[in-house]
Amino acid sequence: MGIRKKNSKTPPVLSHEFIIQNHADIVSCLAMVFLLGLMFEITAKVAVMFVTLQYNVTIPVEGVLGEPTSLYHYGIKDMATVFFYMLVAIILHAVIQEYVLDKINRRMHFSKTKHSKFNESGQLSAFYLFSCIWGASIIVSENYFSDPISLWKGYPHTYFPFQMKFFYISQLAYWFHAFPELYFQKTKKEDIPRQLVYIGLYLFHIIGAYVLNLNRLGLVLLVLHYFVEFLFHMSRLFYFSNERYQKGFTVWAVLFVLGRLLTLILSVLTVGFGLARAENQELDLSNGNFNILAIRITVLASICITQAFMMWKFINFQLRRWREHSSPQPSSQRKKATSAKGKASRKEKENGVNGTVTSNGADSPRSRKEKHS
Repeated sequence: MGIRKKNSKTPPVLSHEFIIQNHADIVSCLAMVFLLGLMFEITAKVAVMFVTLQYNVTIPVEGVLGEPTSLYHYGIKDMATVFFYMLVAIILHAVIQEYVLDKINRRMHFSKTKHSKFNESGQLSAFYLFSCIWGASIIVSENYFSDPISLWKGYPHTYFPFQMKFFYISQLAYWFHAFPELYFQKTKKEDIPRQLVYIGLYLFHIIGAYVLNLNRLGLVLLVLHYFVEFLFHMSRLFYFSNERYQKGFTVWAVLFVLGRLLTLILSVLTVGFGLARAENQELDLSNGNFNILAIRITVLASICITQAFMMWKFINFQLRRWREHSSPQPSSQRKKATSAKGKASRKEKENGVNGTVTSNGADSPRSRKEKHS
């Protein structure tokens, strides 16, 4: 897949600018190597580990008419699968950037600051929308909404269906791909710490839910969080197109607070009450059972600290917006007012100087008449 930016000057091969301009082509070639490896018997065993999901288990169903079901669990080989789909995420990122966002940027003529924020919101809104639809379809098919007790019932949930495992692999691949994108997108140095913080938070919680077999709770919380974040980035996109569109931020603010409350309620119900009342509360790594008091406290503490951190950022964001709206006069109008006052004072000074010159210097027409008379 060729994705190249139009540039009159060709940078030197293997230079930083060359890699940045052609990173989608390079990554596409690397992904094609794994796909071509499936065609040959010698390399097929290695290529399958990267392209397809691993640790498939067939569970027989009781009864004559019952068909066996295929479920999955996690293992060390999932790292290879995450690496391959991280390459796919980089390619998709470049496609959206080149064929959607760059065309909109050329029409809107954004400033450099708005340009970077528009690209960030455009990429994340597409990812959040896709993940919300995908995750909601899994929740509906598994009846997690109609039966909330299933979030902790039957723990440990060591086996899960294909769609759920592929969902988690895709989530990990996307957030791991965000690290090289900081280099490919030429992110400013002052923005890198902020980007690293929220990428690290996403990976920490997704890996925690995946490894601790809390995949059902993690799926519901991710869909809830992604929906709220999707509204924020869509509101920001509309705001960049026209600064009058600010109602979306109000809707997002209400849903953000509700989302934090629902996250805490579901987490406490599942981990604090559901798992705390389970019969098997012994650490068993072979069976994937992590239902002990220390791990439950760690899980709840990490969720609560993250929600508190997000609320703190949210409050600062709202206070900054209120200060901007409560200011009596924008800075641009202040500059115009001060410049107008400066011009008026200059004119008055010039008029005063001209008056003094006329009275002290050359004679006025009236004085000349008086002298003549």
